[in-house]
Amino acid sequence: MRNTAMNMVHKLAARDERVLYIGSDPGAGTLRNMSKEFPKRHLIEGISEAHIIGMSAGLAMEGFVPYVNTIATFLTRRCYEQVAVDLCLHNLPVRLIANGGGLVYAPLGPTHQAIEDIAIMRALPNMTVICPCDADEAARMMEQTLDWKGPIYIRLGKGGDAVVSKAEHGFEIGKAILMRPPGDVVMVTTGIMLQRALAAADLLAAQGIRAGILHMHTVKPLDTEALLQAVRATRLLVTLEEHVPSGGLGSAVAETLIDKLGSGLPAMLRLSLPDRFMHNYGSQDSLLKKHGLSANAIATSIEHALVASRTASPQLHST
Repeated sequence: MRNTAMNMVHKLAARDERVLYIGSDPGAGTLRNMSKEFPKRHLIEGISEAHIIGMSAGLAMEGFVPYVNTIATFLTRRCYEQVAVDLCLHNLPVRLIANGGGLVYAPLGPTHQAIEDIAIMRALPNMTVICPCDADEAARMMEQTLDWKGPIYIRLGKGGDAVVSKAEHGFEIGKAILMRPPGDVVMVTTGIMLQRALAAADLLAAQGIRAGILHMHTVKPLDTEALLQAVRATRLLVTLEEHVPSGGLGSAVAETLIDKLGSGLPAMLRLSLPDRFMHNYGSQDSLLKKHGLSANAIATSIEHALVASRTASPQLHST
């Protein structure tokens, strides 16, 4: 996914002279071909996150469209004030490409795990937050970023994620994609959790449970219309995210439903990472499994929630 996004920066630069790349300590050889073709628009600034945000803001004010790239935790935690004041306050067209959203960097421990990045970026006025599900969708997403007004935070997974998106669905910032029609349950996902939702839906189908899937690749602005349509005739709404429970997709969905439906809320189950830092080292998959976000665990949680919803009043659940 990251290589696809980087290659798209080069393609956009070839098409539009406003596009430039700003890297903070990227891997050796990142966008090497772009550096040869457009040396004045390929800028490597070293480990200096606050500096590159201020630099990108200044360049955006001069008419450029900077694409800034580094590890997700460095691009959010380390330079949050600069993102807020330099980019969002002025609503500048800077694209923040964040490597390793969620638990991608699980082997490096909690300092490198972006488990709260959606929440802190979503809180900023004028910021758009996008989490593509795979490399193909990342390419379609990058096409849409060139002329978008205001800053964008792009949360990328790792390389090699299974491709589950479909070209015929297209891509539009702020417009969710209905992957499967709502049934007994509808799962709302973002990022790479779509792959797990699809697998969980197959497991549920084997048990006679129809599971719809709404892929919310854009967490902000949230597609309110698609969400309300999806929950209209379902027994249970489930949100899936590789993120802490506070401030992420589940929070955005719950806030939207409260604002739009008031007391007429559906039964809701929020599946996420726990509200704590990860102190176990391992792989992304192993930590997702440990915290109940494997396909099997998701399907089991949904089965239990459906049973509970038959006897309880609609309420919010969180794990």
